[in-house]
Amino acid sequence: MFAFGLQAEGGNVGPSGAMSLADTIARAQQKMVKIYGVGGPQGMEDYQSGFLISSEGHILTAWSYVLDTDFIEVRLADGRKFPAKLIGADPRLEVAVLKIEATDLPHFDLSQAVEVEAGARVLAFSNLFGVATGNEPASVQHGTVSVKTRLEARRGAFDTPYHGPVYVLDVVTNNPGAAGGALLTRRGELVAMLGKELRNALNNTWLNYAVPVRELRESVEQIRAGKFVVRREEESVKRPARGLSPEMLGVVLVPDVVERTPPYVDRIVPGSAAAGAGIRPDDLVVLVGERLVQSCKALRNELQLVPAEDKVKLTVLRAQEMLEVVLQAPVEERR
Repeated sequence: MFAFGLQAEGGNVGPSGAMSLADTIARAQQKMVKIYGVGGPQGMEDYQSGFLISSEGHILTAWSYVLDTDFIEVRLADGRKFPAKLIGADPRLEVAVLKIEATDLPHFDLSQAVEVEAGARVLAFSNLFGVATGNEPASVQHGTVSVKTRLEARRGAFDTPYHGPVYVLDVVTNNPGAAGGALLTRRGELVAMLGKELRNALNNTWLNYAVPVRELRESVEQIRAGKFVVRREEESVKRPARGLSPEMLGVVLVPDVVERTPPYVDRIVPGSAAAGAGIRPDDLVVLVGERLVQSCKALRNELQLVPAEDKVKLTVLRAQEMLEVVLQAPVEERR
């Protein structure tokens, strides 16, 4: 069932003292945001969903191509528009944290999130199909949790780097723009974050799912504490006398032809550290150590901060599987 733009009228309370469904929805709406960024290939959407997790403007959302830009825009429920910065992301969980410059914002407390079982009736809030572009309420879908399971049990059927607990839903939350939305109980308690569009490669069906907040909480805390973050150009850091480079590790990147060329591996030098670690052409480097890298330039800059004689950990995405490798340049390259 779809419900668009439900609003409370005077904070209705039922006979048991519980808030009405309309009031629950209206309260939750104030914590939802609409996110606009960059479109993907083949005319893919440039919008998705998110929700506030602090009064200072931190936003939890899905990590996706929409965020692959320096010009992210966020609209609040009251219609205000803010530029947003990508603070950091954990590609393994497909989760990202944005920040806007605002205060005293209504928000969800991740520590108060609850867990539910199969059969629980839930509400899914999102910006699906981009129907809300200003101060219109987010879209709301009402349904139930079909089953609580693990995505890793479907390895090979679903194309995603996340393999962990999920709620499978009987509502169609995999529509464009819904990723990063919030799954709540009918009492307004936060349960999970809506996942991205996910199609079964074996039978061409779609999976509607949400990732429990319990699985995301630690990663979000780490991002806010400085892990999996994007290094800002204005940061003052001490550079070694000689730092690493992709070439020293045996990695040849794709031609850096645009401002934010993704750091895909073009080829590997035979006999190099990268070859020994099993890195392959078409791998996408997403992390250097604990730093998120979104472009060839960012990857080079991050490696330059690692002394040439040190080991470095790279996290790469290969066919929707996350792999971690530790590399060290050969002695002749360190001189």
